[in-house]
Amino acid sequence: MPQPLTREEQNILLNIAADAVYAAAHRQQPPRIDLASLPPALQQNGASFVTLTKHGQLRGCIGSLQAYQPLALDVQERAVQAAVEDPRFPPLRPEELPAIEIEVSRLTEPMPLHYDRPEDLPKALHPRVDGVILQDGFRRATFLPQVWDELPDPEEFLSHLCMKMGAHPDLWRRKMLNVQVYHVEEFKTKPEW
Repeated sequence: MPQPLTREEQNILLNIAADAVYAAAHRQQPPRIDLASLPPALQQNGASFVTLTKHGQLRGCIGSLQAYQPLALDVQERAVQAAVEDPRFPPLRPEELPAIEIEVSRLTEPMPLHYDRPEDLPKALHPRVDGVILQDGFRRATFLPQVWDELPDPEEFLSHLCMKMGAHPDLWRRKMLNVQVYHVEEFKTKPEW
């Protein structure tokens, strides 16, 4: 993991995300970010996920797995996408905002996970620590480490991840998959809109 973000840096990112979610819910463009005024850590390329929950239930989650733009811009883009582009949910409406909580996850670079046989894969994972990317050909899916809270059993975790990828839940048991793991630094807020 790169140098952890300071509380101030986390708060800046949470404010950027909240402003972007508010704008997206009102069908407006998010505020322009003056990168030069931000701490260096937020100007560096970074990958992030933004998760929106409403009354504790998922309301949108979109992210990037590769760092290709400044972290502050990545968080802003993912916040807009989580609010209005997650295909599992209708676009966020302004009247929902008071119930929305925002979580930002800053990702490390994904690293290949080597294992010898399909049955070895569950034992190679670190529950609640590893974010996991499964890939089979062109199909790919990921679960953030936070998903371990809902699916603490590694075999069940992998089966649900296969389904998210659009594959049979037992695919990971039947063949070797391309597996990568990453870690996250997560922080959240319930904005006062």
